[in-house]
Order: sequence, then structure tokens, then C-alpha cells
Amino acid sequence: MPYYQFTCRSCGSFDCNYAMADVPLESACPHCANTSARSFGGAGLVKTRSAATRLIDQTKRTASEPAVVGAPPSNTGSRAFTRNPLHRKLPRP
Repeated sequence: MPYYQFTCRSCGSFDCNYAMADVPLESACPHCANTSARSFGGAGLVKTRSAATRLIDQTKRTASEPAVVGAPPSNTGSRAFTRNPLHRKLPRP
């Protein structure tokens, strides 16, 4: 549920959370219980740097700046590209 800001004439501003369908135009101040009008302000947007946010940013970046491969990986002797034994059962071209 989002937070809404209300302004009390004696105490100042405070935040309350209400469901979007049930937001009143006035609310009781939690300190003095006076009726306080709802005030409108800027949106409280916060950009966090969580792992999910970094993944989303990286995914967006690869859409416009894809990684370019200059050459195929070099085959070092008899060592295969994968070590998973199930990959040997896959059909070869």
C-alpha cells in the first residue's frame, strides 16, 4: 500500500498508508489527533542497487549494446568446450 502525506497545522507533516481506493482527503494527526489535510508532493522514487535491479539494468544494456565476439574460442588440445558428459550425447552437425 502506498504512503500518503498529510499536513497538521500544529505538528507538521506526517505519512500514512492507505489502499489506493480508500484514501481520505483528511486524516487524524497521530500526535495531537487534529484533523489534517492531505498534501500533494513529488513522488517518492528510490533506485536501489539490489541484485535484481543490476540484472534488469544489464539486460536492458545488452539489448542496445550486445557483446561482440571477435573470434571463436580456441580449442586447446583434446579438451572439450564443455565438461558436462550429457553434452556428448547431443547430435553433431
